[in-house]
Amino acid sequence: MSLLPHLQSALGICVIIALAWALSENRRVFPWRVVVGGLALQATLALLLLKVPLAQQALLALNGVVGALTTATRAGTSFVFGVVGGGAPAGVNNAADLAGFAFSVLPLVIVISALSALLWHWRILPVFINAIAHVLRRILGLGGAVGLGAGATIFLGMVEAPLLIRPYLARITRSELFILCTVGLATVAGTVFALYATILQKVVPGAIGHILVASMMSLPSAIIVSRIMVPGEVATGSADQSVEARYGSSMDAVARGTEDGLKIWLQIVAMLVVMLALVALANEMLKIVPWVWGAPITLERVFGWLFAPVVWLYGVPWSEATTAGSLMGTKTILNELVAYLRLAALPAGSLDPRATLIMIYAMCGFANLGSVGIMIAGMSALMPERRDEIVPLAMRAIVSGTMASGMTGAMIGLLPVI
Repeated sequence: MSLLPHLQSALGICVIIALAWALSENRRVFPWRVVVGGLALQATLALLLLKVPLAQQALLALNGVVGALTTATRAGTSFVFGVVGGGAPAGVNNAADLAGFAFSVLPLVIVISALSALLWHWRILPVFINAIAHVLRRILGLGGAVGLGAGATIFLGMVEAPLLIRPYLARITRSELFILCTVGLATVAGTVFALYATILQKVVPGAIGHILVASMMSLPSAIIVSRIMVPGEVATGSADQSVEARYGSSMDAVARGTEDGLKIWLQIVAMLVVMLALVALANEMLKIVPWVWGAPITLERVFGWLFAPVVWLYGVPWSEATTAGSLMGTKTILNELVAYLRLAALPAGSLDPRATLIMIYAMCGFANLGSVGIMIAGMSALMPERRDEIVPLAMRAIVSGTMASGMTGAMIGLLPVI
């Protein structure tokens, strides 16, 4: 097998690190330990989880969990909504598929949210969060408070995770605050793992495992990029990692988790309606532009041209870079959910298996304009006295979060895991 594609991905990692340094607030400071340790941690996670047979079997077994959750969710939705389509959408232009998506697939988010709250109340989820925080502290030198907040982001999301370290938010350093912003935009929350896996289940075997691994790998890459761009102290005192009693009982956890999940479901439905409408509107306006190379100009084609060099650096062959670039542009300008829907709707053979896996990992993050708005609103509510600091850092984090997710995609392209 040729080494050139792997060297291409290695070049992409170097370019991302160089770009982060070029955008640094203090280019005289370069966190070598964090960069080396973070890249080693990324590679170890990928090789351990994707190449070790026992880990592979465990990740594949998660597909059964997703199947069980989907079946259980359908039992509830079929009773409430009746039979309204079914399964993941074959394409976003199919109205029947979208009806089924909204009322039979998206409610999975509500079930996962309630289950997550229950696992938190039973003290199961905090075990994993504290373990991740310990690894980040030992390998990357993060302070206890920020390590805990960053580790929790994978499971709780970019707004909910900082609640765990709320007493420390007023005094965390600027660098630590930027780490929280970048991690929040470079990863995806546990509430949508199963949703994305359902969308991608026909695209790649073991989709839920890949989404989980992608989010975990993007945690160290987000720390690398943020520490380069905003260097500074990251040693805010050790957070009390005992679990806060967030719920009064198991039923309270289910009820409040369901309420939170319903809010997320409504946000996703509304966002899909608006975003897809805006894309259609833009394409209608572009019809007045003369055709280029025998085809009409569309927003998707423009994205493809703009982002083709970016995805090539991740390791995508140039012959497929326009198609992959269109997906990356959709993810950045709109969001990763729409991009995954577009990926699932591509004709067979549009991307080879290696390019497909690279894009799944590179797009697994919340770095888009809508999420930045949510982050600014959520974090400003938690620390209103630092809003003037949060806004510019959150706007920079859309760049750092995109680079961090891209580094994860490039790492997958570099390693022999495909």
